[in-house]
Formats: sequence, structure tokens, C-alpha cells
Amino acid sequence: MNAPIVPKVRMKVDEFLAWSDSQSEGRYELVDGQIVAMAPDRVLHNLTKLSVAVALRDAVNAAALPCTVFTDGVAVVINESTTRIPDASVQCEAPLDRASMVVSPLIVVEVASPSSERSDLGAKLIEYFSLPGVRHYLVVLADKRAVVHYRRHESGEIETHILHEGADVILAPPGMNVRVSALLGPELPAEGSEDD
Repeated sequence: MNAPIVPKVRMKVDEFLAWSDSQSEGRYELVDGQIVAMAPDRVLHNLTKLSVAVALRDAVNAAALPCTVFTDGVAVVINESTTRIPDASVQCEAPLDRASMVVSPLIVVEVASPSSERSDLGAKLIEYFSLPGVRHYLVVLADKRAVVHYRRHESGEIETHILHEGADVILAPPGMNVRVSALLGPELPAEGSEDD
């Protein structure tokens, strides 16, 4: 199987979305006008993304909120030349266009991997909070069994909490709590270890 050819030309978001819609394989983001292929998931990363989506959906349902939880695959437009594909997001009280490839989230979640951790805790933090509608940004560090919760207050101040198992992530707005352990997913043995 051949890898898809990624155009080397700079694009705007609308051009990227049209190009991306025509691709049958791979996942891509647009970063400063350049198409960037996203790495394939490893088992822990994939299981953690599933846990995040399920935990958020369960919290939305338990609080009876008018919110929709999305898994990776839908885009968050940062500006005219950058589009990110978060691992999960939550959009609240906004009409859904079932044909759209773009959402406007209140909550954005990235599951960090060794190759993405620096970007998730740096560039993406700045990018996501450049959007006025984003109130919470969660970075799930499955290997470290921790969640970094960035919360923007009404004043614009961003507060940071590092949470471990046993704690709740308080997401207000929209008015729900999620157990850190539910976001972290299964604890798998370290690479190269044996199960007894």
C-alpha cells in the first residue's frame, strides 16, 4: 500500500478541507499553511482516546447537557492557515451540520504521545485558547497517569491543574465533572514487561 502524496504547496483552510475530504487514507492537520500527516495510533493512545470520548459522553449524559462529544476526525479551525484535529472535543448549544468537517468546541482534548507531548503542551495550548469559545483544554498523559487541565475564566485568565487518579476534572461551563481515572483508560504494562 502506497502512502498518499501530500501536496507541498501552502494552503488556506478551505482548500485544505476540500483536499482532506478527497483523501481515502491517513489523517492530516494544516499547520501554518502546510499539510502535516498525523502519526498512526499506538495501542495505548487509541485506547485512551476511546476512554476520553466515552467518559465525556457519559458526563454529558449524566448532567443532561445540550452538548455533543466528538472523537478525532473533525477539525477545529484555528485561523485561516491552521486546522487541528483534536483527539476529542465537546461542542455545546450549537446547531450541528451533519455534513460539516468542522466543530466549534467548548472543550478540547489531546492525548499526548512521546512525539506530540511538546506540541500538545505548547503550540496547541496557545492555538486552542486563541479561539474565544474554548474554555477547557485537557492534555491526557496516559503514560504518566495524569491529566493537565487548562481552564479559561470569564476574565480570560487561564488556570492550570495537574490531576491524578482519584480526582475529578470540573468542567464548568458547561457544568459536568469527569473522573481522571475514566479519562486515562486502562493501565497497560510497560513496553517489554511480562504479565504474570
